[in-house]
Amino acid sequence: MNRSDKISRLPMADRSISRTLFIYLVKDCFFSFLVAFLFFFFVFFVNQLLLFAQEILTKHVPFYQVMLLIFYSLPSIIAMSAPFASLMGILMTVGRLSSDNEVLVILASGLSHRMIFLPVLVVGIIISILSFITNDVLLPMGTIQLSKLYRRILVSTPALELEANSVKRFKDTVIVTGPVTGRAIGNIFILDRTSDGERRVIMASKAELLDAGKEGLSLDLENAFIQSSKEIIRNDYDYASADVLRYWVPQEDLIQAVATIGPREMSSTDLRNDILYKTLEVGERLDERNNRVLVQAMNLEDSLRNGPANDTWNRRENYLNSLIREYQAARAVRNDRSLLVYRLEYYKKFSIPFGSMSFVLLAVSLGLLAKKSGQTVGFIFGLIISVIYWALLLGGQTMGIQMGYSPFWSMWLPNILAASIGFVLFLIRIQK
Repeated sequence: MNRSDKISRLPMADRSISRTLFIYLVKDCFFSFLVAFLFFFFVFFVNQLLLFAQEILTKHVPFYQVMLLIFYSLPSIIAMSAPFASLMGILMTVGRLSSDNEVLVILASGLSHRMIFLPVLVVGIIISILSFITNDVLLPMGTIQLSKLYRRILVSTPALELEANSVKRFKDTVIVTGPVTGRAIGNIFILDRTSDGERRVIMASKAELLDAGKEGLSLDLENAFIQSSKEIIRNDYDYASADVLRYWVPQEDLIQAVATIGPREMSSTDLRNDILYKTLEVGERLDERNNRVLVQAMNLEDSLRNGPANDTWNRRENYLNSLIREYQAARAVRNDRSLLVYRLEYYKKFSIPFGSMSFVLLAVSLGLLAKKSGQTVGFIFGLIISVIYWALLLGGQTMGIQMGYSPFWSMWLPNILAASIGFVLFLIRIQK
């Protein structure tokens, strides 16, 4: 190799990696991400927290406790805002670079599109990791503290638990309310179980919620009707009516009603362990149901094989109906909705935080197409794509629960679509 070849190769090697340009693009992406994050944070904050805080304030909850409730709810807002903010921030950054002809300068300097893609990819990885940590670590911690605080508030303000036209379930009590005006509740319906194990139904045309303090929840019922029946002997029942009846829900039942943490508030490790336990439980129930299906199928087969001469011939329709019922019951166990919800939430814990990774290709590809007003175009496109992505995510979750679709594909399909479209557009752009 002669000297001229060495000289001609050195500049290309130096231009293949530019540390200054890399840092410049990373800083620009993070600044745009911060702007977009504040926008989405404010939207989710108003939608999920301020309305919630306003509802609590009307029940005379101390202001500092409302502020604590908002603070403990912040991790969920941050986890939701970060992926959408990364999409919009990257779109704004790359769109500005393209409209200001900085992309053209980068390519004219001998650098490739990789010099734009790599810094953006690094930003997407960092945002995804931070978002996952927030969703998997901070969110469960905040939920635990939120639950403890809400239980303390319920002890002093039990009116929080009763809303208009709602169903509230406590330990052994279900309360169905009609319209609510202040402390007055219309058309109230109560199902509970007495200390003797009897089932009881209470209906009243009107009820007044009283401040019972630490005693629990107190309701003064007007024109009440009560019916109680034995658990086993349903024909053995009593009924009565009263002009005024006071009903109590103990403080322990109020606390237990808000103590349960759902799959959304769990960490991925705890959620995975619960899924394994539920899977084993569903498997045992399914084996039991399948055995019942087999028994009914054998009974039906015997009755058909033996023919009309056998006594079981007249019971063949009963065997068939029992077989259908057991099969449907087995199918319901196989498609256990609780297990589906847990699996959906498990995959959702990864798909939303790491949605930033799938948005990288799409944001870079669309941003490179901007000719003018790159930041404005990036903001608009980011908002539209965020709405579409959120609609696909909700649609996938609904289809997964209602129709039993694969939880993995229900949660990851929006990310796969975004990455695939971005990859195709990126290939088209760099080949021009």
